Amino acid sequence: MYRKKSRGWYKHKDFILIDLICLFLSLLIAHLIRNGSVQSLFRAGIYRNMISFVILADLFLIIIFESYKGVLRRGHYQELHSVIRQMILLELASGLYLFTVSDGHSFSRTVLYLMGVFYVFLSYGTRIAWKKHLIHKMAEGGEHSLYIVTNYDQAAKVIRNVKEHNYNRYNINGLIIVDKNAVGRKISGIPVVAELENAASYICQQWVDEVFVNIDESYSYPDELIQELLEMGMVVHVNLAKVKSTSGQKQFVETVGGYTVLTTTMNYATDRQAFAKRALDILGGLVGCFLTGIIFIFVAPAIYISSPGPIFFSQTRIGQNGKPFKMYKFRSMYMDAEERKAELMAQNKMSDGRMFKLDFDPRVIGNKILPDGSRKTGIGEFIRKTSLDEFPQFWNVLNGDSGIIGTTKKNLDFTGVSLA
Repeated sequence: MYRKKSRGWYKHKDFILIDLICLFLSLLIAHLIRNGSVQSLFRAGIYRNMISFVILADLFLIIIFESYKGVLRRGHYQELHSVIRQMILLELASGLYLFTVSDGHSFSRTVLYLMGVFYVFLSYGTRIAWKKHLIHKMAEGGEHSLYIVTNYDQAAKVIRNVKEHNYNRYNINGLIIVDKNAVGRKISGIPVVAELENAASYICQQWVDEVFVNIDESYSYPDELIQELLEMGMVVHVNLAKVKSTSGQKQFVETVGGYTVLTTTMNYATDRQAFAKRALDILGGLVGCFLTGIIFIFVAPAIYISSPGPIFFSQTRIGQNGKPFKMYKFRSMYMDAEERKAELMAQNKMSDGRMFKLDFDPRVIGNKILPDGSRKTGIGEFIRKTSLDEFPQFWNVLNGDSGIIGTTKKNLDFTGVSLA
């Protein structure tokens, strides 16, 4: 599911949190210098109330005056001007508050003035440092895998614009050129991975979070490619100069790399929804890992005695948008299971060969066919039937590789099959 980008003040929540911390520290230091300790800051009613007021006032002013709008594009002087303006507004709001409340005269004016001075230094310094950190991360690329569909002549310009407006979101992994065969070449350091005709088949086998389509107006609109990408569940951004509605999909306007685009996706989650789902996964993952530990105490010795070797089995699975990860289970098969698979292939119940399934699998720990023809099962069959072997996957849930609610993650053998 696509996570819709935050809008307005909320997308700068990292800067806001840093600013609130700086403000609290400024008040703390000012009180320490004036009174020689910080204990009375939390004991005296007016000082304790002042902590709550300045934090709420700072948050209110940030939202109303959009203090962080364009923060990453501001220079040092503009940033200093923004900090001083915020400080003056805070001092005025605090002065008005102290004038209004009955015990305002008990609050030291020296603490109020020193708080403003320290706030300017702390807030300005941390803003500059945090911006440098983010810009450095932008240069390294973001966490979302992005492929760009464009024409050859404007590819370099599109790459430059996306990188300049990246804001730590995208890592450009490849180009798809629609007007010529340039596969194998690099444009501005980005490899050309496919042409229009084989773009869909290439993308379906890669880790791709989002696709950005930006083609010069002189070229025809790649309707068929976009439809194929949407059927795969891809998120597709189209430059608004090339807008075309797509029925049955969620569409909304946003910006990608400095371009105004129409984003089309099967579904999307807001920050609040994504946070709620991740919180549920973390809670479920912690409980599941705790239960896994208890199960381990009983299952691990039985597995090791029956088949000495690792207790856990790992396999590379394909997660969201084709991203590979290691999935863990309790080992339920003998160590030579893969080698014995070729011998048993003739007994495979799945005729197409894409999956392997037997009525009675002798590779499972404890499974034996006795001389009289009867079948004997062991710990491997037990943990499979009871699904106890699946419990280590709660680590994958906790790690963010998968979720409590979601589709079964396919292995590489399955995803390697062409969907064309």
